[in-house]
Amino acid sequence: MRVKEFGETDLLVTFFTPTHGQLKGVAKAARKSRKRFVNCLDRFSLVSLEYAFKKEGSPSFLHCGKLLDGHEELRCDFGLLSAASYMIELTETLFPSGVSEPRVFDLLKDSLASLTSAKTADAVLIAFEARAMTFGGYRVNLEKCSKCRRPYKGEGMAVFKPERGGIACLRCGQPSHLHPSMTPEAVEVLGKIQEGSFSLSDIDRLKDETLNLLKKALKLHREYRLEQRLKTSKYLE
Repeated sequence: MRVKEFGETDLLVTFFTPTHGQLKGVAKAARKSRKRFVNCLDRFSLVSLEYAFKKEGSPSFLHCGKLLDGHEELRCDFGLLSAASYMIELTETLFPSGVSEPRVFDLLKDSLASLTSAKTADAVLIAFEARAMTFGGYRVNLEKCSKCRRPYKGEGMAVFKPERGGIACLRCGQPSHLHPSMTPEAVEVLGKIQEGSFSLSDIDRLKDETLNLLKKALKLHREYRLEQRLKTSKYLE
C-alpha cells in the first residue's frame, strides 16, 4: 500500500493482508538486498510475503517476498495511478490497523487487477467504492424512502439524501446539488453492487448517465459518512 525509506538501508512498508488487515513492517536492508525483496515492494504489487510479528503495536519484521503481480501499468498512466491510489486511501480510511475484513482483501486485489482491462476506470471505482463502503458499515438504504418509509418499487425517480444514508421519494425531497436524483436503473444497479450480484462486466456496459448519477451519489455519501474529503479524490475529479 505504501513504502518509504526508513533509516539508511531499510524500508517501512504498509501492506494489506487477508487475515490481519492493514499492517506495517520493516524490511531490513531492503534498499540494498538483491535476493529477499526482488521488485516486490512497489506500490499496488500483489506479493507473497513472509513476516513475523514483534510485540503488539510495533511494526512486524519482513523476512522476504515473492512478486506475484507487479501491476506496472498502474504506475505508468496518471489516470490509472490516481484510481489505484484512491482505492488504497479509501481502504486505509475504512479499515485501519486492527480491523480485519477478508472480503476487502479480495475486493482490493480484484479491483486493482481490473483497472487495466475495464472500458473505463470509473466503472471499477464505482463498484469498488460501493462494496468497500458496504463492508465498512456504510451501506446505502435503497429499499424504502428514508423519510416517509414507503417501499421503493423501482418506479420513477428517487432522490439521494446523504444525511439520511438513503433515498427519498419525490414527495419527501426534490433534486438539488446536494440531493442528486437517481433513476430506477441507478438505484437497482447500486443495490446489486452492494449485494455483490453485479459483476464488473455488467457495470462496464452501463450508460454514461447511470455512471455519472452513481458517482455523484457515492461521492456525497462517502464525504458525509467519513466526514472528510480523501486527498486522492481531487485527482479523479
